[in-house]
Amino acid sequence: MLDVLHEGPTEYKPHPTLVKALDVLFILHAEHELNCSTSAMRHLASSNVDVYTATAAAAGALYGPRHGGANEAVLRMLERIGSVEAIPKFVQDVKDRKEKLMGFGHRVYKNYDPRARLVRKIADDVFAICGRQPLIEVAMELEKVALSDEYFVKRKLYPNVDFYSGLIYKAMGFPEDMFTILFAVPRLAGWLAHWSEWIDDPDNKIYRPFQIYKGEDKRDFPDIANRQQLVKGEETKMQYSNFSARRAASLAK
Repeated sequence: MLDVLHEGPTEYKPHPTLVKALDVLFILHAEHELNCSTSAMRHLASSNVDVYTATAAAAGALYGPRHGGANEAVLRMLERIGSVEAIPKFVQDVKDRKEKLMGFGHRVYKNYDPRARLVRKIADDVFAICGRQPLIEVAMELEKVALSDEYFVKRKLYPNVDFYSGLIYKAMGFPEDMFTILFAVPRLAGWLAHWSEWIDDPDNKIYRPFQIYKGEDKRDFPDIANRQQLVKGEETKMQYSNFSARRAASLAK
């Protein structure tokens, strides 16, 4: 893959340390369990849609900052912090719910993400070749503060695989918009396995999750003349896009 991405002499061969780094990251990012994107793949497969559409849906789910887009979100967070000196204020803002701490915590790994230790080692190897990213000092100090702060320890907010992977990809020259693609490549094998399993299962049925309604039960039906206006009229107005304006104009004829 690194051979193909290179634009230059045909005899170019990537550095073996960078090749190994990408291999390890791909293994650590491989599809596992019924996470959000894998569930999307199976959900769409259940409608018997083609594999390309199902994969596009899985990739769309992976792009979200709560899922595969988290490593990009970590970079944005580090850029907002800007310097080591600004970390105490940022940490306090997290505690006050004014900021979100990205790259910490995991739905499955309730203690330190075992993948994060491997990624941390890879980061040192890559930085030794490609140079240290300016944000690495901020990341290391933030990790140190979070691991020693009772607020985060009590909530089991430890660094996960996304915390350093974005810095590694950036150091290797990948643009941030490509991070989700780098996440999707190793997950694709698992996604396709789920799709194939679903297609081959003779007893498959379309996904139709059940909902448990917890809202109001019986309510009196007030006459429309006696109803209280809860939303002001101006709050219901919507700004038209150019497409909506064209559509509205055609309907008005």
